[in-house]
Amino acid sequence: MTNKVIGKALIVIGDASETVDTLYPYYRLQEAGIEPVVIAPEKRLYQMVMHEIRPGWTITKEWEGYQLAADLAFSEVNPEDYLGILFSGGRAPEYIREDPDLIKLTQWFFDQNKPIASVCHGVEIPARADRVKGRRMATVAKCQFDLEICGGIYVNEACVIDGNLVSGRTYHDNGHYVGPWIKMLEEAASIEA
Repeated sequence: MTNKVIGKALIVIGDASETVDTLYPYYRLQEAGIEPVVIAPEKRLYQMVMHEIRPGWTITKEWEGYQLAADLAFSEVNPEDYLGILFSGGRAPEYIREDPDLIKLTQWFFDQNKPIASVCHGVEIPARADRVKGRRMATVAKCQFDLEICGGIYVNEACVIDGNLVSGRTYHDNGHYVGPWIKMLEEAASIEA
């Protein structure tokens, strides 16, 4: 039995997006009847990664994860067609945050007060888009500086909700922040229906 699709939501990726940060919300959206639409700099296949700090290491170790195809390039997205957006983590945000089309999309979702989710390094995108000033967010501890230097407020919790913005620190928080974001998407879909 398939769920009736009530709307669509965007998942932002690039090469080196974190696998669990990306796939957990991807499949949870499907369970909720929301079509996940993967967007990236280009419409092509992307290599995701797995990140973990292993015993004896003081930095994150990285392995190749699954691959995921982007449905659309950032430049092809009409934001009005989507209920909300998620910024996945991994190293990708550092490399894609300068994309002018992604910056415009990010600003649009914040300015329209649409449901937004961010996890781990995903914070680097709204920070670069100048949309975190005065906003409370969770992120991986090493991105606290990125958030605060752009005017955001770092909160070390598994789920931080600040208006339309839901955030988690790492993939370990998926079970805490993804559900509230999906609830916001469902509410937005019922308003639009």
